[in-house]
Amino acid sequence: MKRNNGLKYNLKVTMLLVSFLFVLIICKLLYVSVSEKVDGVDLQAFASNRNTEKKTLFASRGSVFYENGDVLAIDTNSYTVLAYLSASRTTDENNPYHVIDKEKTAKELSGILERDETTLLELLNRENLYQVELKRGISENDKNKILALDLPGIDFVRSTKRYYPNGRYASFILGYAKANDFGEINGEMGLELYYNDILKGKNGFIEYQKDPYGFQIPNTPVIEEKSVSGKNIYLTLNQDIQHILENAIHSLEKDYTFDWATISIMNAKTGAILGSATSPNFDLNTRIDLDSYLNPFISYQYEPGSVMKIFSFMQAIESGIYDGSKIYKSGSITLQDGTKINDYNNKGWGEIDFDTGFAYSSNVAATILALELGADKLRSFYDTLGFGKATGIELPNESDGKITFTYESEVATASFGQGITVTPIQILQALTTLANDGMMIKPYLVSKIVDENGTIIEEKGRTEIAKVASKETIDKMKELMYKVVYDAGNTNRLFAPDNVTLIGKTGTAQIASPKGGYLDGEYDYIKSFAGLFPYENPEYIVYIAVKQIVGGTNDVAKIVHNVVEETAKTLNLVSTVSDVDQSKIVTLSNYISNQIQTTVEKLFSQGLTPIVIGNGKYVINQYPLRNKKVLIGSKVFLLTNDTNYKMPNVIGWSTNEIVTLCNLIGVPYELNGYGNVSSISVLPGDFIDKSNPIVVTLTN
Repeated sequence: MKRNNGLKYNLKVTMLLVSFLFVLIICKLLYVSVSEKVDGVDLQAFASNRNTEKKTLFASRGSVFYENGDVLAIDTNSYTVLAYLSASRTTDENNPYHVIDKEKTAKELSGILERDETTLLELLNRENLYQVELKRGISENDKNKILALDLPGIDFVRSTKRYYPNGRYASFILGYAKANDFGEINGEMGLELYYNDILKGKNGFIEYQKDPYGFQIPNTPVIEEKSVSGKNIYLTLNQDIQHILENAIHSLEKDYTFDWATISIMNAKTGAILGSATSPNFDLNTRIDLDSYLNPFISYQYEPGSVMKIFSFMQAIESGIYDGSKIYKSGSITLQDGTKINDYNNKGWGEIDFDTGFAYSSNVAATILALELGADKLRSFYDTLGFGKATGIELPNESDGKITFTYESEVATASFGQGITVTPIQILQALTTLANDGMMIKPYLVSKIVDENGTIIEEKGRTEIAKVASKETIDKMKELMYKVVYDAGNTNRLFAPDNVTLIGKTGTAQIASPKGGYLDGEYDYIKSFAGLFPYENPEYIVYIAVKQIVGGTNDVAKIVHNVVEETAKTLNLVSTVSDVDQSKIVTLSNYISNQIQTTVEKLFSQGLTPIVIGNGKYVINQYPLRNKKVLIGSKVFLLTNDTNYKMPNVIGWSTNEIVTLCNLIGVPYELNGYGNVSSISVLPGDFIDKSNPIVVTLTN
């Protein structure tokens, strides 16, 4: 009897404990259900995070174009190549989903992936791995090549990368952009960095409820904010001129040894940079040869040498102290502090006038004028011209240069470009005064910014900075610069092209030594040339500077001669100065829609050389266009209403002529070298396939 009572008692205790625990659980659940936080954890956020998927919708980065709309920088698909090694992926032996023949796979992929076959085989032979990565960043074209091999177990992960179709062209101007660890592409250098916020657009996102497998739960709300594509940027760069300059730099690299070089062409009337090339440069897609983030065009500061005589003489003329016919004794001059200033040949040319002194680049002439001006006037004029401060061109890391001088000897050296530092872009800006009757024009690189709908957001053009000199002063300076090229001896005449009149000034500057003073090696100089063309109404500026070139001024002259001549052809310039026989100039008519036979006869009768493209009956396009002036003997291209085109004999043609032919036909081309056509991939008389690039070899 007592045993039964004890059992009942134990059962009652147990029931009470179970009931108590049940009540505690219910209370806990009620507490959790009404509480925002438990033990410091936000339960709502915790549940939401576990069940909510939020994905970034990356914006498409804007593209960068030449002035004519051809692409310089664009986003493109890239792929990571994966190889699945685990046999567990394959459920049907006749349809394998992992790598079966590793030796064959490594052998066939090595060429496309540009990786050693042994290295690939080592990756494929790794044990206990589900998959391995064979290579990142391959192109769509290479992906399709791999797919055509039909290799089991090979897969691809798509991503986006920045692609630069022209490789090295304008590398320091464009800079580059690349994807970070989150897949977002950002600019890291050059224009890509300067305009990064405009190019990259704005990312969006999509947020939805997901099931345990990560898929969206049907009939649940979706929050989406669409991405906004980046804006497109059109540069002022002229594709043909950029090509001319890149070839010139390549020719310089091939034939000479030097530290660095930069060459640019600018529209002197508007300030638009039409082309700029540098050495060293780098491949924008691989960047394996990128050694410096500084662009010589805007970031290198150096003593400019005698090019600065353009501006010290300009101020002397503008101030009314210049008399070009006045005689002085060249050779050397001793200043009050005992400093001796020598002409570059150390002996001078005897007693000559100041006009001749400029043509011969006399340091003594520049010194006499600068000392009469005084430090304040000369420094103020240099400052007005923009030296000593950034121009504000649309690129990062632009340097200011340094224009500081006080003492007599410093004023003297500043007049011929020593003891002060400038940048190439500052020289170009100051030279615009010579093309605009003394008005200085701001240089610019971006012509317009356009959104994804084609709406122009911003458009740039000529910006006047300041009137620095009178027309009379400018006319005198142009006269003096004409004499430099054409009257100062055979050496400077080497700069002169055959189809347009070029005016300019040479520069040879010593290089400052890190230990003080100047380097004294045979080639420790910066050779430069600043020029404008055509002389009668300067529209374009050319500037080149080369540091420590093993050779002399003649080497720079050869480059300038070729560049200006090719540029003049590209821009269809014809000199109209008095030394050109006006009877040899022909103004072209409009030949479009005319019969080809009568057009050819007319051109022949005018002493021109018609190049007929196709066997059509009518002209549907021409180059040069109507109203353009050309010299007798010039080629005139006539595109006919034909669908098949045969290659003419182009051996000996200039770069501009072969490019014109390809552009009129609409066939891609690849130019190797510099100068005139020496060989071509399509033989004369063969039909031209528009789907295959024409490979042209050029030699001087």
